[in-house]
Amino acid sequence: RRLANLTRACIVSVDYRLAPEHPFPAAVEDAAAALAFVAERAEGLGVDPGRLAVGGDSAGGNLAAVLALMGRDGTLPQTAMQVLLYPSVDLGLTSEGFERITAGQPLTAGTMRYFVDHYAPEPRDRTDWRASPARAASLAGTAPALVLTCGHDPLCEEARLYAHRLEREGVPVTALHLSDQTHGILTMSRLVRTSATVLSFVAEALLERWSLGAEGGRGGR
Repeated sequence: RRLANLTRACIVSVDYRLAPEHPFPAAVEDAAAALAFVAERAEGLGVDPGRLAVGGDSAGGNLAAVLALMGRDGTLPQTAMQVLLYPSVDLGLTSEGFERITAGQPLTAGTMRYFVDHYAPEPRDRTDWRASPARAASLAGTAPALVLTCGHDPLCEEARLYAHRLEREGVPVTALHLSDQTHGILTMSRLVRTSATVLSFVAEALLERWSLGAEGGRGGR
């Protein structure tokens, strides 16, 4: 609601199928179907198909990154921006954060392993770029990105590396790192006042990108 109010944009919240009843790739398929539906029905929904953005936090950030790659490859409409809020981008769970954040935080290494075991119970699926977008052969040509990371989050390092890789491969990136914050702050607005400031920052980034138009500043293939 806050993003909708700040941007005056149409926000489509996707209620995708969940694991363990519906493991990978069910969530990806549902998110892709939703984006294709919005693009196809854009006029009736009052949506500008040239300024579609994908975004999400945590697992939603994973799906948004995957959709941006699918848009780059032409299997989905290409989006104007990808908003990745403390995203999970590598289900291998090998980054330094999984050794560092083991207790005392809303999300820990053990919790992430529990989630991954249910979302992608087949180990071979965890190396599929649709589950681990960081394992895609190339990130070039994907939509301009905003990547939020938090220091007290086991996903911190993998997401920061993803932002650096996007930049190296020619994708315009805004990277916001909050070293004193934790995973999930955007749904803790009653306790963490920083969350409102961060959402305002996300809204301004979206508005700036949309003001450039869908093609302005997009990274080349």
